[in-house]
Amino acid sequence: MPIAHLTIPIPLPQAVYRRLKEIRDRNQPAAPKKSAAVRIPNLEGDRDIEWTWLSANLPSGKGKALDFGTGDSNLAFEAALRGYTVTSIDLTEPIVRPVDHPGVRYQRTDLLEMRLAKDSLDLVLNCSTVEHVGLSGRYGVTDPRPDGDLEAMKILHRAMKRGALMVMTIPVGKDAVFPPLCRVYGKERLPRLLKGFSIKKEEYWWKHGSNIWTPCTRAQALSFEASAGSWNYLENSYALGCFVLRKSSAQ
Repeated sequence: MPIAHLTIPIPLPQAVYRRLKEIRDRNQPAAPKKSAAVRIPNLEGDRDIEWTWLSANLPSGKGKALDFGTGDSNLAFEAALRGYTVTSIDLTEPIVRPVDHPGVRYQRTDLLEMRLAKDSLDLVLNCSTVEHVGLSGRYGVTDPRPDGDLEAMKILHRAMKRGALMVMTIPVGKDAVFPPLCRVYGKERLPRLLKGFSIKKEEYWWKHGSNIWTPCTRAQALSFEASAGSWNYLENSYALGCFVLRKSSAQ
């Protein structure tokens, strides 16, 4: 006689949920070090570079900040600790977070549909987000917008005060689009993405011949032959561009 399985959701206190999640995560099998499905170099550790770099370059100050594409980072919380009032947006529901700070408001919304007030933002966090905008088939996006990334940057530019800062990381390499996953920015599209901004600081990272992230030059990063067509990050590879941008002119 077949056995029926019934799943009943049970609400848990947040502390209990976190503890169970920690136990589950510790018991997950480690990612394979080498297999037919693993490319060397790959994207392993990319968030370590991006989150650490953005954290190190977040300015302190007062005013309004927008965390564009929160994901599972704590950058919005860090910006709040540095003095900002932060609106943190994402296309997906916010994950359960261990911190509830009065300076952070989480919102599920699409930047392209928002009506941000002109000249209202003092800071924008843009961590590996803009490269996805307008690519259908991921994050619930069904309406393709080939220039969605450029539209998003224009919206953010309009909402930023003159002299406001954007701290951003993106995939870089030879210009390419890997739908529905991401774009990679090179010599042609990167200047278009940065239109209206001056570069206050830039750094580039790559994995060259090994699986270790190392700093590289702009020329090396933009000439990297990217491959990002797999849902498995261990099969993908590109360089990283890290920027502190200042709104410098009207678009």
